[in-house]
Amino acid sequence: MHEYPITKRVIEIAEEFAKKNQACEVKQIHLVVGDYCGYVGSSIELYFEIIAQDSICKHASLHIERVKPKLKCKTCGEYFDRKPFSFTCPSCGGDGEPTEIGREFYVKSIEI
Repeated sequence: MHEYPITKRVIEIAEEFAKKNQACEVKQIHLVVGDYCGYVGSSIELYFEIIAQDSICKHASLHIERVKPKLKCKTCGEYFDRKPFSFTCPSCGGDGEPTEIGREFYVKSIEI
C-alpha cells in the first residue's frame, strides 16, 4: 500500500516537468527501482494506471528499470551479485559487505 503515495508523487513530478516545459501531455516516464528500496515495481505499475487516468499522464507509458543489489568485497574491492546465503566474493573469496546499489529509487527521465 505504500506504493500509492510514491506513485502519486512520481505523477506529480511528471506533471510539474510537463507544465514547466509548456507540454500538455506526458508520453513516457522512466523509473529506476532498486530491489532493496522497499517499493514493488508491479504495485507501482498498478497504481500508475489508476492515478494517471485523471492527469496529463493518462496516455503515458511507465518503464521501470530494476537494479539488483550488489555487495563489495572488503578484501579486493570487487562489486558482485549476492548469492543466496552467501557473502563470499567470487573473485578472491573475501567477505562482501552491503552497498547502496539496489536501494535507489528515482525518476530517470520524462518524455513529453
